[in-house]
Amino acid sequence: MRILMVCLGNICRSPLAEGILLEKISRHDLNWTVESAGTNGYHIGEAPHHLSQKVAKMNGIDISSQKARKFLPEDMDQFDYIFAMAKDVIEDMKIIAGKKFNTHKVSLFLTPLNAKVQRDVPDPWYGTENGYHEVFALLDKGCDAIIEKLK
Repeated sequence: MRILMVCLGNICRSPLAEGILLEKISRHDLNWTVESAGTNGYHIGEAPHHLSQKVAKMNGIDISSQKARKFLPEDMDQFDYIFAMAKDVIEDMKIIAGKKFNTHKVSLFLTPLNAKVQRDVPDPWYGTENGYHEVFALLDKGCDAIIEKLK
């Protein structure tokens, strides 16, 4: 199974989600591939935000080798499931993917946690370190729900 996590810049939320899910699938011995991307191109080639790296490391996960990349139309063909961190990210993905956009593959990241509540993962970019801890905790729960739903 191939899973893609998508946020705006691919330096805060989606790298954390990628790292958390990779750690969990390793513990569950699942043969899944997980990657992440962003809908804007501002940070292509950059490592995750230093606070994302710090919070991940504090939780035993190393995301320092990840590099930001842009979401591409071809991602619709390459991945089985694509989890967007926010509704505006899905709208950007629709524009980028055009005719390739597949509503059956794309959902908000938190949907498996509670299908009735369509909620965004908050973007910690402009906030303090505490916001990154809150996002990590939310992503951690969301990754557990993804594993439960898909395994």
